Amino acid sequence: MRYWLLKSEPDVFSFDDLKNRPRKTEPWNGVRNYQARNFMRDDMSVGDLGFLYHSSCAEPGIAGIVRISKEAYADPTQFDPASEYFDAGSKREEPRWLMVDVTWHADVPHFVHLQQLRDDPALADLLILRRGNRLSITPVEAAHFKHICKLGGVKL
Repeated sequence: MRYWLLKSEPDVFSFDDLKNRPRKTEPWNGVRNYQARNFMRDDMSVGDLGFLYHSSCAEPGIAGIVRISKEAYADPTQFDPASEYFDAGSKREEPRWLMVDVTWHADVPHFVHLQQLRDDPALADLLILRRGNRLSITPVEAAHFKHICKLGGVKL
């Protein structure tokens, strides 16, 4: 099993939005970064767990835990001219952009703020904390995942 951090702007799609979806599941579409796409395509598997991280907001941080519930498949928004994620260069026979499905897995009883992550020496190597890291999906080491769960009051 691998662990991930998936960023979302809560005013666009929040952890509560996920919990309110039918089957508590949502396609993770709109990823338009090759490295993040490659993580989904090459490394994510059904059953992997990830943090849903609220970004670009007043209080960024870990809002909840998701489970990867469907492996990477073509993101249909790349073919829709009305979508903000439309990519005229992507071909149906060779889609450029992929997505996975994520499903609610667990609440984080105590929201873990970005500053808590930064202030914790045990998380110094966490990719999200590296200067200039703007990826919407990043891998998380097992030890970091367990430590953040502990900070958030999640019982594994």
